[in-house]
Amino acid sequence: QVQLVESGGGLVQAGGSLRLSCTASGRTFSYYAMGWFRQAPGKEREFVAAISWSGGTTGYADSVKGRFTISRDNAKNTVYLQMNSLKPEDTAVYYCAARRAFGSSRRAVDYDDWGQGTQVTVSS
Repeated sequence: QVQLVESGGGLVQAGGSLRLSCTASGRTFSYYAMGWFRQAPGKEREFVAAISWSGGTTGYADSVKGRFTISRDNAKNTVYLQMNSLKPEDTAVYYCAARRAFGSSRRAVDYDDWGQGTQVTVSS
């Protein structure tokens, strides 16, 4: 099991940027593929972005493609989500997730460990 702690959420105006961080502890971070998901009030949790263990493969939801960038630093046990050109519809709690596999996935059920979430609010 790996413990995940997200940070970097907050309130930002539409068009602004935020960078989320997720730091892992407990197991060898580089053995895990990582993902970001989000959940808005009254909606189901949805996939945002994912990255393979090496960082060589990334994937994005269509709604964030071209605006968000996922990256990782295995030496720091940290995965990042750079969010640019934010929109009010990006408002949600953002969760970091770890998958005990080298390849990433867009399905929440494929992830083994989850962080507590960080709130992102985008005002219009």
